[in-house]
Amino acid sequence: MSTSIDLFLLRTHIAYFSMEIALRPEIPTYAGGLGVLAGDTARSCADLEIPVVFVTLASRAGYFRQSIDADGRQTEEPDWWELRRWCTPLDAMVAVEIEQRPVWIRPWLYVHTCPHGHQIPVLLLDTDVDQNDEADCTLTHYLYGGDDSYRLKQEIVLGIGGIRILRALGFSLHTYHLNEGHAALLALELLTRTRTPASDQLESELQYDVPEVRARCVFTTHTPVEAGHDQFSYALFERLLPGFIELELLKRLAGQAKVNLTRLALNLAGYVNGVARRHAQTTAHLFPGYRIHAITNGVHAGTWTHAAFAELYTSHFPDWQHEPEVLTRALRLPDDDVWRCHRSAKADLLGIVKDRTGISLDPSIPVLGFARRMTGYKRPLLFFEDLDRVTSIAQQHPFQVVMAGKAHPRDVEGKQAIEEIHAAARKLRDKVTCVFVPGYDMQLAMALTAGADIWLNTPLPPLEASGTSGMKAALNGVLNISVLDGWWIEACIEGVTGWSIETRDEEAHHHAADLYEKLERVVLPLYYTDPAQWRLMMKQTIANIACYFNSQRMMRRYASEAYLR
Repeated sequence: MSTSIDLFLLRTHIAYFSMEIALRPEIPTYAGGLGVLAGDTARSCADLEIPVVFVTLASRAGYFRQSIDADGRQTEEPDWWELRRWCTPLDAMVAVEIEQRPVWIRPWLYVHTCPHGHQIPVLLLDTDVDQNDEADCTLTHYLYGGDDSYRLKQEIVLGIGGIRILRALGFSLHTYHLNEGHAALLALELLTRTRTPASDQLESELQYDVPEVRARCVFTTHTPVEAGHDQFSYALFERLLPGFIELELLKRLAGQAKVNLTRLALNLAGYVNGVARRHAQTTAHLFPGYRIHAITNGVHAGTWTHAAFAELYTSHFPDWQHEPEVLTRALRLPDDDVWRCHRSAKADLLGIVKDRTGISLDPSIPVLGFARRMTGYKRPLLFFEDLDRVTSIAQQHPFQVVMAGKAHPRDVEGKQAIEEIHAAARKLRDKVTCVFVPGYDMQLAMALTAGADIWLNTPLPPLEASGTSGMKAALNGVLNISVLDGWWIEACIEGVTGWSIETRDEEAHHHAADLYEKLERVVLPLYYTDPAQWRLMMKQTIANIACYFNSQRMMRRYASEAYLR
């Protein structure tokens, strides 16, 4: 066994399982917010010296490399990366039985080192080994790829294979954290380990210690969207894992109609939380009868703060990365310094836009930023609902729009939205500069959230579980204008930290009208006519949002409330 893993064995007691994780821009093992959150979780665990090992898939082909043609049509290609450049193969292998044949899994070790030197391990599970059939070698290649069979096999590798890898390496763990239902089969594997013959029944009839498993499992659910809850037919489950567990017991735990991995996790986790207060309430309505806690997401301050702002914060608050709560004192920052840092971040954004699209933006005109997964409930087309109104506003108060985001290859609606955004941009040409930047990734996200002047978010309530891009923007003094859903309900102080998009009659189809009204009468006039007030609001958003909506606070809560039950 590699000595590099030995350093972590005795001091690590918690395992965090996630299908995706954003470790760094060069490692494309993430698709979006879920993976970026997992990466921020890892970074804060290292900062706070929380004894966690992270388990994910190698995803050698990444999520996908996005290309956009002149008409806005998205095409996808594998986003291959070289594991050996960043990771070390470990001298351990385990097998899981899938379709009555062994599928061998090898772990690779990635070590994250935080600024003060503490390290945490990340294990990337890989089935691309000589012992496997050719088809099984690709099981850990494509993040969220393939059909239901491929996806369930991936989740078998992650949950069941992941626990077996940890045992083979010698970890002694007391807590398992499931980041979304993709990892739910680890709880089922734990359950099978508690199986003992019943003393008063036939030897073949077995008992399971569900309370023991619940005491060891923490489950974070991330989505109130039905498509976000993985469900598989029992016929498929029985074909892939025949005899793994009694079918009637599984139906009691995972649902009668299908194997619902969210319900399985709910039944086998002793601590369950949503990722914002509103999301916890929504989840409780979706799944009545379960106690759902709320730990609102946060972002890693050191990662998502632009270098200019980081230098400014360090000069005033030396410990801000470890204790972001000191940013409550941001009102003390000189206005000129805050604006200088913003101009630096904006220049970097405009440079990336120029490099990736060939389009030059005007640094004197405010940039409205929108970047996230392109899918229906995010409503990326809301801003373009009335192009005449958009043009009219821009004639009074010029602005520029920068957008980015990927649609899942099978999300027809999401891909159509990207085409319609490009069509709208063509109609607005010479009136409003609207740029869609392809290849949305961590690097582009860092530039966009730091360099925009205004951050736009338009989800359809109550379908935004949390949202974190606006938190990253706030770390850099960027003002949010957003629908009141997810985290923004907790963070919005109207006219202080940003603005809400709402309607008096709570009709979602009126959100565009309210957005236009706010931009025309409040937001853009303030930018142009009262720069002192704008800069004060920038400091207020840092002081009220960055100080709280960070992953240091989030992980301190997980450690005290979920891990130390």
